[in-house]
Amino acid sequence: MTQAHSDFPLTTDELRTVARFAAESAQPLLPIFEAEAPDDPRPRAALAAARAFADGAPRTILQRVAALDAHRAAQEITSEAGQLAARACGDAAAAAYLHPIARATQVGHILRAAACAARVAELEAGGDEAAAAQSIKSTCDRATSVLVDVLRRYPTAPIGKNRLAQLMSTLDSSLRRLET
Repeated sequence: MTQAHSDFPLTTDELRTVARFAAESAQPLLPIFEAEAPDDPRPRAALAAARAFADGAPRTILQRVAALDAHRAAQEITSEAGQLAARACGDAAAAAYLHPIARATQVGHILRAAACAARVAELEAGGDEAAAAQSIKSTCDRATSVLVDVLRRYPTAPIGKNRLAQLMSTLDSSLRRLET
């Protein structure tokens, strides 16, 4: 599937690879959110929507609505780790809507869930940046050549001022350097 107004080709199979990668990044974070809000199903539903698309279901409004719902759930949690967990789940569902346009903002659809995981690892280690670095390394180890190829079609992620944006930028540059 190539969308109208695209800057480069992006197939449905490639989109499924991105959604699977984002869902795999977010899945380990779900218990953190659910520990704080055990009765809130929105992040779990977003992960299910991402996985359904990654596993072959059509991309529908389900992914978009589930993503927005999970992001709303993040706003209702007080801890940073819980917020990041819900956002990562929402980002996994939103990955199905990566657009083939050469804008750095699109990189978030590919990498934000994994950057959230790195930040949560850092938080759980009492702010130890080595934990985030290890999470980024693990993410790079599981990245497929298809994922890296898709990422390289986009401009690099901007270096932001907040820690999550910094981690996403580090992850972006690390993945782009991989031999594929």
